[in-house]
Amino acid sequence: MKRIKITEAAAKVVAQLQEQHGPLIFHQSGGCCDGSAPMIIPEEDMYLDESDVLLGEVAGINFYMNIDQFEYWKHTHLTVDITEGRGASFSLEIPLGLRFLVHSRLLTEEENTALNKNQNTNS
Repeated sequence: MKRIKITEAAAKVVAQLQEQHGPLIFHQSGGCCDGSAPMIIPEEDMYLDESDVLLGEVAGINFYMNIDQFEYWKHTHLTVDITEGRGASFSLEIPLGLRFLVHSRLLTEEENTALNKNQNTNS
């Protein structure tokens, strides 16, 4: 049972970016504007600490979310997608005229029980 997945179109963009930039991670920090959109960045450019929750892996890379943002989203399943348009972030897809976004749905009761049994776990 997974908390996060990725669309085929978004996975293709991730593969393209990995080929160009090497090891990557997704991070979603929260905040206003594009701060709540997932960013894909080189793995070595991101300092992760106890305030970051590992939601899972998509397209071969880890997806992290700030713990404060996770508190709002912990009862949802997320799907990473891609769309045309320019975001206002340092995310690697921006120069391609694209941006990542997430679609969410509430977890089923079964998913919620399994994924949130330990509130502070890296599900």
